[in-house]
Amino acid sequence: MGKLSGVFSLRHFLVLSLALNVALISRVVYEGENWREEQIRALMADASEKSAHVSMSSPPPPSPSTPSSMAVTSTEIKDDGERVINLDQVLGCRLAEICWQGRLDKDNSWLRGGGGAVVVVVVVVGGGWWVVVDSKMHHGWCSLTGTSSCGDPTMYERFWQQMGDITTIVISGWQSMSYFSDVKNLCWFLEPEFAKQIIRLHKIVGNAVTDNYYIVVGTGSTQLFQAALYALSPPNASEPMSVVSAAPFYSCNPGHNVDQAFISYPSVTDFLKSGLYKWAGDANNFNKDGPYIELVTSPNNPDGSIRQPVVNRSGENLVHDFAYYWPQYTPISSPADHDLMLFTVSKATGHAGMRLGWALVKDKEVAKKMTSFIELNTIGVSKDSQQRAAKILQVISDSYEPVGNPKQSGPFFHFSHSMMEERWKALRSAVKQSGLFSLPEFPSSFCNFLGQAFGSQPAFAWLKCEGGIEDCGNFLKRHKILTRNGKHFGASPEYVRVSMLDRDESFNLFTKRLSSLHLSQSKDHEKESP
Repeated sequence: MGKLSGVFSLRHFLVLSLALNVALISRVVYEGENWREEQIRALMADASEKSAHVSMSSPPPPSPSTPSSMAVTSTEIKDDGERVINLDQVLGCRLAEICWQGRLDKDNSWLRGGGGAVVVVVVVVGGGWWVVVDSKMHHGWCSLTGTSSCGDPTMYERFWQQMGDITTIVISGWQSMSYFSDVKNLCWFLEPEFAKQIIRLHKIVGNAVTDNYYIVVGTGSTQLFQAALYALSPPNASEPMSVVSAAPFYSCNPGHNVDQAFISYPSVTDFLKSGLYKWAGDANNFNKDGPYIELVTSPNNPDGSIRQPVVNRSGENLVHDFAYYWPQYTPISSPADHDLMLFTVSKATGHAGMRLGWALVKDKEVAKKMTSFIELNTIGVSKDSQQRAAKILQVISDSYEPVGNPKQSGPFFHFSHSMMEERWKALRSAVKQSGLFSLPEFPSSFCNFLGQAFGSQPAFAWLKCEGGIEDCGNFLKRHKILTRNGKHFGASPEYVRVSMLDRDESFNLFTKRLSSLHLSQSKDHEKESP
């Protein structure tokens, strides 16, 4: 024992005790961090599962003769009336699987650093959010702030998820490094494969003539619209060229503030305060002499009507916006053949995040000037986005026109047509059940592509409040339904625009709540209005 005591002195015992305590503390910290990470991972997995539930649990794409079924029927949805239904697209709450960390001080404001509770936020679809504050989970629904009313086409997620990796492309680090795509092309930043697939898809669908046209690619159709105004306006005119469109005309708000960042024909036209062109209002009331530019959107956003030029005078310059001239929205009666036609990937396939559009331009000089505008504006357009878009268009075309291989995917336009058909039936049923609203009626016509007759089923519903309700947007907002007021389209506030392209969950909840609004709610609204 004496030898043992000599070896293990008091100093040794203290060192051993300290080592054991450090090990124990480290283990506790390690376990605590592991537990916290597991909680966060589990929460994110739950958010991911919620965001994918509607799409992944859906049946495979139907055959052309089989209508699609919504993932969740309105009768299965429980609605306590408290959840905000955003058919005007709340940006802060529309993104799935977005996670960020920060700290909160005592009054719950965000801190860039320093003390406070550690916060992890996971945003899930349908307007909901989950928050972990010091390992405690909280859940809620989005507020009414922050909107994007551009018809975010998340409805299409279900189809593309079911397609798996068929549209996957790999872009190596050394690819797409040059500014140039095809130096021999008038539009030198247009990827050849994207141009090829644009022409192929138009020929298959039959919605536009492409022979003897120049293709100009842009960052969405809004940039192409600005390029068209620049190209069509004479540089040395004594006054700005008048720009008109028949009301109701296009309006959209992609920003976080409902009172700012409106993208509309008037705001885009006048944004740069150009001396070349100027917004001149509703085409129905335009009577000024001289050259002018008329914007013809067909099918029209927001009311879905089929449009023709209104002014019809000498000196006209027409820009045809055919963003919605696809068979899921309207019958394809004949290929469009106009001097300048605009299309966008976002409404054709649902891939709004690619930020791509294209113009079909007859006149070479106009195409040159549009290309010059985009050169000065953004020095071209993303080559990566064009390559991805080319693959998407190829997959769609292959489903109708397989080249050397059997069909690899479901028929996209048949699938999306069936979804739109079912949604419009559900909306009309809800409107009829409520009795407080009305919708436009669309005449039936034959679609050469689908081989059947049907009425238009637009991407937006132009909903009118009846029963003496003068401000339809405010009335629906009281019932936590966010829409775009008709006044933003140059029309009466009795109307609102409703996006038909949201995910199944939100759309089904919307139709369920809309059907429950009756005359009594209208009378209550009148009493509460100032």
